[in-house]
Amino acid sequence: MDLLTGYERYLKTEKKASANTLSSYLRDVCQYLHWLEGEGLSAVLAAQDDVERYVKYLSGKGKSVATVTRSVASLRSFYNYLIGTGQVTVNPARGITSARVERKLPQILTGKEVDLFLDQPDPSDPKGCRDKAMLELLYATGIRVSELIGLDTDHVSLSVGFIRCSSRNRERIIPIYPAAVRALADYMDHVRPQMIEHPDERALFVNMSGERMSRQGFWKIIKHYQEKAEIHKDITPHTLRHSFAAHLLENGADLRSIQEMLGHADISSTQIYAQLVNQKIKDVYNKAHPRA
Repeated sequence: MDLLTGYERYLKTEKKASANTLSSYLRDVCQYLHWLEGEGLSAVLAAQDDVERYVKYLSGKGKSVATVTRSVASLRSFYNYLIGTGQVTVNPARGITSARVERKLPQILTGKEVDLFLDQPDPSDPKGCRDKAMLELLYATGIRVSELIGLDTDHVSLSVGFIRCSSRNRERIIPIYPAAVRALADYMDHVRPQMIEHPDERALFVNMSGERMSRQGFWKIIKHYQEKAEIHKDITPHTLRHSFAAHLLENGADLRSIQEMLGHADISSTQIYAQLVNQKIKDVYNKAHPRA
């Protein structure tokens, strides 16, 4: 078994990596192995100096700081796997650092923009009814798009108003506001039964062919309603997730509760929303205070 195949199995079975993490880590390591081959080196014999030269090579090709930082993280993980399997004894990527990534504050929608956006689907039309349910649920819960399209019908409890969301072997319960419950109930009772291809289909949200909605399909839905609403901000599925978190924080929710609902393993990932809210307050102050 070659190094990449073994590493892929390690990421899937031991690290329980998400599909996005698996794809990016394997791509980074594959590029690194290709570079090593061109240098006449092998991964198990490479030293820290070699990894540093590779990082300089990436920077020299114009790769962004974020890309280089992620590549270094991928190589650390890869060498941890090699240490665990006894193929190397030290991690040559461990001491490597790249330039600090400037973390940009996420863009969010205002409350009025959210209302405008969510009002775009026509619930009297089957497709619009489904789209309305998807968008309402995304803003109601702040779940990731992969989690949204991964939901099954038994993950939803309309009678008590919550969904059960599983990610990376962790399950969390997230409440749903009444308007989202109504949109979901309308879709599940009247539209989904007509859309599904097979009676035993478990997927909550399906496309017009009756199969589970894809990321690409949902992306097109988002872009369609952004254009229809004439909102000039770049709206992505993550925009609604960011807006969900920021709006909760603005209205008095605590960071720990938001962390739990978002499924963040580390609260430092959630604290960026506090920065965003603080920045908004500062902007309001600068515009409104007579001596600002």
